[in-house]
Amino acid sequence: MELFNLNLSQVIDQVEKEKNIDKTQLIEALEAAMLSAARKKLGPGADLEAIYNADVGEIEVYEFRQIVREVTNNSLQVSWEEAVNYDPDLTEDAIGEDLGIKLDTREFGRIAAQNAKQIIFQRVREAERNTIYEEYKDRKGELVTGIVRRFERGNIIVDLGRAEAAVGHREQVKRENIRSGDRVVAYVVDVQEIARGPQIVLSRTHPNLVVKLFEQEVPEIGEGVVTIEGVSREAGTRTKIAVHSRDPDVDPVGACVGMKGARVQAVVQELRGEKIDIVPFSQDEARFVCNALAPAEVTSVIIDETNRKMQIVVPDDQLSLAIGRRGQNVRLAAELTGWKIDISSETNIAEEKESAWDSLSQIENLTDIHIHTLYNYGFRTAEDILLAEDEFFAQLPGFNPEMVPNVKESAKNVMASEAEKAQERLDALRGVANQWLVLTRCIEEATANGETDAARMVTLEGVNEALAARLAEHGYFGPEDIFFEIETERFVHVVELNPGKAQQLKYQANLWANKFSGGVVEISEEVPSDADLAEAALCDEEFAGDVAPAPESSAEGDEGTVAAEAIEAAEEVSAVEAEA
Repeated sequence: MELFNLNLSQVIDQVEKEKNIDKTQLIEALEAAMLSAARKKLGPGADLEAIYNADVGEIEVYEFRQIVREVTNNSLQVSWEEAVNYDPDLTEDAIGEDLGIKLDTREFGRIAAQNAKQIIFQRVREAERNTIYEEYKDRKGELVTGIVRRFERGNIIVDLGRAEAAVGHREQVKRENIRSGDRVVAYVVDVQEIARGPQIVLSRTHPNLVVKLFEQEVPEIGEGVVTIEGVSREAGTRTKIAVHSRDPDVDPVGACVGMKGARVQAVVQELRGEKIDIVPFSQDEARFVCNALAPAEVTSVIIDETNRKMQIVVPDDQLSLAIGRRGQNVRLAAELTGWKIDISSETNIAEEKESAWDSLSQIENLTDIHIHTLYNYGFRTAEDILLAEDEFFAQLPGFNPEMVPNVKESAKNVMASEAEKAQERLDALRGVANQWLVLTRCIEEATANGETDAARMVTLEGVNEALAARLAEHGYFGPEDIFFEIETERFVHVVELNPGKAQQLKYQANLWANKFSGGVVEISEEVPSDADLAEAALCDEEFAGDVAPAPESSAEGDEGTVAAEAIEAAEEVSAVEAEA
């Protein structure tokens, strides 16, 4: 066959150059292929050896037989007479030794040649895989650049030149729109050696991708003058990195930002628009946390070393900025610094302090100085005092062991009193919740019987079909929607009714709920005043239909509490249950 007549020297050199495979491996593959072809021809019992002859550029196959005077095994022995024909220089001293007989590889046949080709291709592929693995196994943690070739089962297959790599589904950024032919830069997470060959695992979500990109763009990082101390990332949306300078004359943040933001913009462009916050690292952990929460301004920091937790106080107008969209800013800051972070506004802290002061001031024999000391040490309620160890409590400034029993006994009484008050409040809230539950069930029964929201809406005094249509446009389909509305101002600013008409609607909806629930729902809305009714009449003129006049004032309107307060209280049921 043609395979056995080739000058293999040129082929080996070409494959070595194109595939970057060691020549020794190629020669071993060729020798194994020729040896396999010879065994197909002569059988498995033959003693064979394949040797590459570089001078003539071919694989020579030799069959070894023992020289004997009388042949008993044709596969393993050769007669003295026949041996002399192969090598005339032999003497009788060679009897008993092995004679290597060179075989004519052209006699192996087509099938043997085909098998030899398959072995060569297999060995070449194995050698190529080993070469790729050896090349990439030490590149874990590096960046590679490739071209997207195809998509397989949610994975992105990237052509790296001599090898293909995969970006798994979990390693992809959800918001990125990557198409075939795009150039991508990715982080090498792992290189695995499996049966099919080396598998190179890439990532576009790994935090170190950002670190490596900055190392490429910022020379000061490569020189070791600026170091990246930490990174936290939510791939596709935002990343925070903490940087530190070993040279006091080099600003680490400025070095990473670059002239007119050129360096950081290059990284942002590579990450396809992901926001990057560069914060200065500080050995002072409180300052580092404050830096990590930028751009929010911090008023004060309360540190809990035991639980590695910080309570950050910010101005009221900075609260949403400090927390970030869906808590992203504080979440990334906590991951970057390694501290648990609680964000509170100045108003919340003031309310917490007032609540703590009210609870602690009820304890006997405590002065304002004592209460202030307890607050500074984290005591917020009488229960905190009961849970504190006596030894720790006695060591607080202004306290002594003799005070501890009396203070704890008083705290126990205060705690019992607070529990009773919480239970009373809980009972009241349960009553309000029960009213709403009964009303909801009544509405469900009426709906099941075929009664529509629109039919219930026009039963309200002061509502005609035109006004009902206007209300429905803004989500108020039935009187229950008006009754459950907490923000009465929405009727003015959204539905575009005047305040008098809004008050009339709220009152009429409350009357309807009382009647519809069989008196279970209390009447808590104030009766519209004459001024309110006058405004309502002006609003009625804007609608085309006839609107019935509002009913006269009733003493029932003075019963109960304000609806808004009841609603707010009902929202706190679960919290009060825990407190009780």
